[in-house]
Amino acid sequence: MYYKASGERYHTMQYNRCGKSGLLLPAVSLGLWHNFGTNDVFETMRQMCFTAFDSGITHFDLANNYGPLPGSAESNFGKILAEDLKPYRDELIISTKAGYDMWEGPYGNFGSRKYLIASLDQSLTRLGLDYVDIFYHHRPDPETPLEETMTALDQIVKSGKALYVGLSNYDGPTMMKAAQILKELHTPFIINQNCYNMFNRTIENNGLKAEAPKAGKGIITFSPLAQGLLTNRYLNGIPKDSRIARSGIFLKESDVNEKRLDQILALSKMAAQRGQTLAQFALSWILKDNDITSVLIGASRPEQILDCIRCMENTAFTAEELQKIDAITVEPIS
Repeated sequence: MYYKASGERYHTMQYNRCGKSGLLLPAVSLGLWHNFGTNDVFETMRQMCFTAFDSGITHFDLANNYGPLPGSAESNFGKILAEDLKPYRDELIISTKAGYDMWEGPYGNFGSRKYLIASLDQSLTRLGLDYVDIFYHHRPDPETPLEETMTALDQIVKSGKALYVGLSNYDGPTMMKAAQILKELHTPFIINQNCYNMFNRTIENNGLKAEAPKAGKGIITFSPLAQGLLTNRYLNGIPKDSRIARSGIFLKESDVNEKRLDQILALSKMAAQRGQTLAQFALSWILKDNDITSVLIGASRPEQILDCIRCMENTAFTAEELQKIDAITVEPIS
């Protein structure tokens, strides 16, 4: 194991203020949604964490249900913390979430006070921590009153189990309602986590991308490479070790159709003209303006992390480039 001197490590990364809070996040963060479960190689996980940290990635993002099996990503990262990263705890931002199905029965998902507080206690046990830096409600709950969910988040912070709270998968109007409740409670709500990439423009259309900066809240995006579509991985067919071949849960073979491949090829040509890989191109597009605080990358090996962080070398786009990207990726309204 090799750790760079702190000064060298932090000089390789850009840090952005998270909304109007005091917290800085790296422009690129590491997500543990995939490749940190029971089916993955633990030593590869360790090396990816070391590579990320040595590259200035201080933020590691988890959720209670990340695996498979649910909880295993937190358990594996907790082991890495205990064995390797514990001396660096105060240099790390560790986040987790609750909101999706986690255990059997009526109390194991969504947004009740009982579920959120119990889930975080379980997460802290798996992680071996007294607190996380950011705790998210993972998805809106259409049945539980928003006030109950937000007061639960407030209680979590006041109990010392989280320093900040965030919301994930909320649209703009719902986020603003939640923000008002949390403001009245003096709860440090600072960040929104949502899917965003060239193929998925949901936050542009539901008000989140516009409203969050106005409200002084940060945005961190997941699936920036569209589960691997915004890479060169599928241009020549579906590899046997790809996410589609391995599980087919989040990305299906039908997603790699002729139209999508034409789009990917066109974007790949644009990336090459900028001297970037397609992955770097897609990540730099997300970071092109100040609306996005950080972009969450996933990786299956350390080399992918090193490739991705090079996106910061060129995040400037001409108006012509942006128009061309939209022409390639945005579906016309019928």
